[in-house]
Amino acid sequence: MTLKEKEISTLQLRVVSPSESTRMVETIVGCKWSLTVFQLLAQDINRPGEMVRRVEGLTTKVLNQCLKRNVEFGILEKISYPEIPPRVEYHVTPFGSKFMTILDALKELQQEIEAQ
Repeated sequence: MTLKEKEISTLQLRVVSPSESTRMVETIVGCKWSLTVFQLLAQDINRPGEMVRRVEGLTTKVLNQCLKRNVEFGILEKISYPEIPPRVEYHVTPFGSKFMTILDALKELQQEIEAQ
């Protein structure tokens, strides 16, 4: 094997790091609570305290981590109201709506697989 062939062989075996969109999907889908949060938002439940009360097993700490990740990816937006007591709401961004269509397609695919 010549040096050039060896270089080409090495390049072909090199693993490419995941793109930002791939990392986002892995992070969101890998989070146990993200899909639950999206379902709650679809039902107009957009305040963290109400989300925790509605879902058994969901803690404030885990919810806040989940919401923060979704805000960082641009799927959700956080709105803080200058009130006492403080009030925070989360809403799906236009990009988040597009992202959720992908999740809906995955859900449909899973249903098709289970039906077979």
